[in-house]
Amino acid sequence: MASCVASNGDTWEIYHGNGGWRWRRTARNNEIVGASTEAYANRNDCIANAQRHGMTCNPV
Repeated sequence: MASCVASNGDTWEIYHGNGGWRWRRTARNNEIVGASTEAYANRNDCIANAQRHGMTCNPV
C-alpha cells in the first residue's frame, strides 16, 4: 500500500485488493470520505483516477 497526506490533512491510500488497484480518501477524523468505485488492473490508472477526484499529493 502507498499513501500520502494532502495539504488539507486528508490521507490518500493506493492499495491492491478486491481484484485490482483501488484508492481511498480518509479525512482527519478518520472517516472515509471517498473511494474508488472500481478496481484498476494498472496502478497508474488508479492513481490517475484518484487525481481526477482531488488527490494532489504523491503516494509512495
